Amino acid sequence: MIRKVKKEIRVIGFDDGTFKFKSRGDKVILVGVIMKGSSDVVGIVTRWITIDGLDVTDAIIDAINSSRFKDLRVVLLKGITYAGFNIVDVSRVFKETGLPVIVVVRKKPDIGAMESALRKHFDDYEVRIKLLRSAGKLVELIPGKLYYQAIGISYDKAAEVIQVTSRNSMVPEALRLAHMIASAVMCGESKKD
Repeated sequence: MIRKVKKEIRVIGFDDGTFKFKSRGDKVILVGVIMKGSSDVVGIVTRWITIDGLDVTDAIIDAINSSRFKDLRVVLLKGITYAGFNIVDVSRVFKETGLPVIVVVRKKPDIGAMESALRKHFDDYEVRIKLLRSAGKLVELIPGKLYYQAIGISYDKAAEVIQVTSRNSMVPEALRLAHMIASAVMCGESKKD
């Protein structure tokens, strides 16, 4: 439990690399950047996940639990869908790592459209829709610009963590860097955050 959000809170932020939508079954990199607050990069972990698979949750849990970084306090996710519709089970990440999870997104997702796409393109759409719906309430942090979900941490504390760990953009620095690194691995150079 986080009583006070310190300036140098240890977080790990995950994002995936760019991929082609017609590449179902191929692999894409998942990068986790470990930081102290918004300034010091402490380490990086990577895993490969399947485009439109269901292995991102296991990859995140393994990356955290098998890493040498044992002083982590919070998991930051840039959304809950990775590598297409490889959807994170945020409750399971919280339970199996013991770390609160904060999901950060810039655009409010259209859950109805996502569910429709899942029904149309996936035989296991019921499992994926259940994961989408179980991610927690979406809260607006910056009107029209930044939203978040919190699992295992209060929404007030989660907002503090987001603010303390952000420096060069609205998004926490660990997520911004994870995005840049993952894009560079997949495309040869980083993409705009």
